[in-house]
Amino acid sequence: MNPIKIGLIGNGSISESHLHAYQANPKVKLWAVCDLNEERARRTAEKSDYHELLANSEVQAVSICTWNNSHAEISIAALEADKNVLCEKPLCKTVDEALKVEEAVRKTGKMLQVGYVRRHASNIAVLKKFIDAGDLGDIYFAKASMIRRLGNPGGWFSDKDRSGGGPLIDIGVHVIDLCWYLMGKPKVKSVSGNTYSKLGNRSNIENYDFYQAADYDATRNDVEDMANALVRFENGASLLVDVSFSLHAKQDSAQVNLYGSKGGAEVEPKLSIVTEQHNTMINIEPQITQPAFDFQGSFQNEINHFVDSCLGIIETNSPVEDGVEMIKILNAIYQSAAEGREIQF
Repeated sequence: MNPIKIGLIGNGSISESHLHAYQANPKVKLWAVCDLNEERARRTAEKSDYHELLANSEVQAVSICTWNNSHAEISIAALEADKNVLCEKPLCKTVDEALKVEEAVRKTGKMLQVGYVRRHASNIAVLKKFIDAGDLGDIYFAKASMIRRLGNPGGWFSDKDRSGGGPLIDIGVHVIDLCWYLMGKPKVKSVSGNTYSKLGNRSNIENYDFYQAADYDATRNDVEDMANALVRFENGASLLVDVSFSLHAKQDSAQVNLYGSKGGAEVEPKLSIVTEQHNTMINIEPQITQPAFDFQGSFQNEINHFVDSCLGIIETNSPVEDGVEMIKILNAIYQSAAEGREIQF
């Protein structure tokens, strides 16, 4: 079998995870890399214009690792150029954009996988077997929290025009999608949300290191510090979420829990399953190599999944339709916060 030829569009920090994963996959030949920053692109490959990359008939599929405001435009162009697409989360910024991408997938017959990397974590693969076997029963409640006490990356992350928002659309999308996916992707009934912009990027803080984007600029920040939301589903289930870039919290924390009629599960900080037997509550600790989210390992799984989907070996578990639904949820949370009311679907 000839290796599939991949193009990488966008050469920022997240693209490194894509790059390493492609290089480790024997079914892949990395064919071209492009970036708005020509010097940065040339350090990795040769191209700086994605139109030139897409015009190359040798390239069969692309990873899109650019700013959020360009995801829709580049995805549509890639699909129309007869390429399969792996688009980093979120699919785009707005519902209108998402629907246009979905229509392009439908018209071209090509495949688009949304980069929900947490779906591909090894601990999620284990938990999914328990859920699919009915061991948790009817999952009726999920709670997700991703708190950074000082974690605004700055740069394009803090520029709403390019990012579409702050922690909700950056890290919140991960845990909202993961819960929704594990709950069986129920239809949303309503969304109620709040956003807060009280602290800013806190560039005044000393003696505490935090991740900074390549284009970090302490003078620009117009995204929210934190957001919380309640999502209600048509089947009666609900999801409670809170996420932050900046918060007066004692420490960073990650918590993702699912609760069902027969059992529950803690996904973050590490996988644990809860049930009862013989009138006794039981905590199950799965013996797996990676009980918590493994960043690069999960990207490797995601890239392997994308490649096999391109080759027709499997169907992607993160199709464009899921990307559209998540953008609808995120936009509804922002709308609810702005208008101070619950948004009905």
